[in-house]
Amino acid sequence: MRENKVKRTLSQGGISTGTMVFEFNTSGIARIAASAGAEFLIFDMEHTGWSIETVRLLMATSRAADIVPMVRVPTTEYHFFARSLDVGAMGLMVPMVENETQAKIIVDSAKYPPIGKRGAAFGIAHDDYEEGDILDKMSSINQEILLIAQIETVQGLENADKIAALDGIDVLWIGHFDLTNSMEIPGQFDHPKYLQAVTHVAEICQKHGKSAGFMASNVKEGCSMQEKGFRCLAYGGDLWLYKQALRQGISALKNKE
Repeated sequence: MRENKVKRTLSQGGISTGTMVFEFNTSGIARIAASAGAEFLIFDMEHTGWSIETVRLLMATSRAADIVPMVRVPTTEYHFFARSLDVGAMGLMVPMVENETQAKIIVDSAKYPPIGKRGAAFGIAHDDYEEGDILDKMSSINQEILLIAQIETVQGLENADKIAALDGIDVLWIGHFDLTNSMEIPGQFDHPKYLQAVTHVAEICQKHGKSAGFMASNVKEGCSMQEKGFRCLAYGGDLWLYKQALRQGISALKNKE
């Protein structure tokens, strides 16, 4: 499998920045993002209703760009993991991860033996249809796949230490809207309980040599999370970035004197 530059950067203590895609399932979105400097793209299946056929086309076009394509699956089920990886995803984001058992299912589903239990298929999209030694391929793929567990509930927060301790989980990613909902302080991102949770996740990741992740809606928020120790950062999502840029341009034209 090709080298996962994002995983390499994070494993060496660096910061990796990318963005998320919810709306624009086009053949050019990965190349546009790459030319803008994004190091990774996370294509969302949780909230978009995209099928694996859509994801397959997005992975094919994304792998032609200098960017790491990943997929957020809808739930913790083997067929979402295996199919997304087989069609070319270089990483997975899994929502609502709440305990060590669930995290183990993620690793088992995404990794080949002897680490996991992923079903074997080679000479297909995920290994660029190439021939080669099967054992070498499995070892390489196990090494390069990036696995992101989202901490989005009180239970996930309470078990974050055990989740981060599991070999194979690379990133703990705070899903801030769902987490504050679960904490019964919806959308209160300045609430002491939420701020304490952010610090807790960052400290746990540092303890276990993992990376903390977050989707920042603006530069100020992203810089603040970096200062708190978050090293895997998505700058917004396609539809919001498009709307923001369009609104700014139209507003400036309308108000031009």
